[in-house]
Amino acid sequence: MGARVYYANHRSHGDFVLLWVILPPALRAVTRPVAGADYWLRGKLRRYLIEKVFRGLLINRRVKRGDDPISIMLASLAAGESLIMFPEGTRNQGDGLLPFKSGIHHLAEKRPETEFVPVWIENLGRALPKGGMLVVPLLCTVTIGAPILLEPSERRADFLARCRNALLALEPAE
Repeated sequence: MGARVYYANHRSHGDFVLLWVILPPALRAVTRPVAGADYWLRGKLRRYLIEKVFRGLLINRRVKRGDDPISIMLASLAAGESLIMFPEGTRNQGDGLLPFKSGIHHLAEKRPETEFVPVWIENLGRALPKGGMLVVPLLCTVTIGAPILLEPSERRADFLARCRNALLALEPAE
């Protein structure tokens, strides 16, 4: 199995941690979360965790001319590392999903052999809410879907819709 991109809904800063720790150790060793540098580089503890424990791939979310966050992710995939990313781009405090950013399509376009694996994380936004410092002991679930590949000649809007629909299909029914 080659490098993969695990993509998930995003409701908590604990999302990538939960997804990362459920991976088998061999996969965890070669999987890196894609994370916002502006958040994770604030403070010594955050910096230590993201750089030394999780080996995060830090992305500047305030892209300036000349910045190329996609090339950083592509280099990681080319090195055989898998990624964890959140195509909504930010934590969603509501229901459903926010519109997907186009980065996931750019990766698929440059590496069409890469599998994109949808992952629905349920209830972590309540267990570790925005601004929370302690985890509330609530049951959380992680549902992993079937991998998706970019179809030949598939347009960006169609690929993003297909990825989004695959993720929404994993959302538990009420």
